[in-house]
Amino acid sequence: MRIELDGRARLLGDDVNTDYIIASSRKKETLDPHALKRYMFESIDPAFAATVRPGDLLVAGRNFGCGSAMEVAVTVLLAAGIRAVLARSFARTYYRNAINNGLTPIECDTGAIREGARVHAVLDDAGVRVLGEAGRREIAGRPLPSIVLDILREGGLVPYFRLHHDFGPRD
Repeated sequence: MRIELDGRARLLGDDVNTDYIIASSRKKETLDPHALKRYMFESIDPAFAATVRPGDLLVAGRNFGCGSAMEVAVTVLLAAGIRAVLARSFARTYYRNAINNGLTPIECDTGAIREGARVHAVLDDAGVRVLGEAGRREIAGRPLPSIVLDILREGGLVPYFRLHHDFGPRD
């Protein structure tokens, strides 16, 4: 199983909580992630959502996704076309919500990745490798079990289970 992601790095800092990703107050208006995506990160950078392009990769520091367990903090990123978050660490609940919804969480040292840099990530049974601009620097990431790679490749837990009906080994 192999997943490859390529995109423009969008930098964030440490302790990005779920209320920074999408403010709880916005959920009073709707829970539709496609409507909410225009408000992503509005409390820390009001222009951020308007500058996101499909395929962008979020790059953060420690403890990404801390705070409440609202699933829309994952689905709003997917609605905006963001397929992965690279971070030094994730809040446990956010990490699980990301996998369950098909957003790829990559734990690695993100200190050398710059805003706007082209980043290429390869996830497979050999581990996780992140290549910086023009492949000049390789960063090893925390490997993901093959079942997690399978779930991510299918787009999340529900699509995976609809297709396979169990979590047994795959060929």
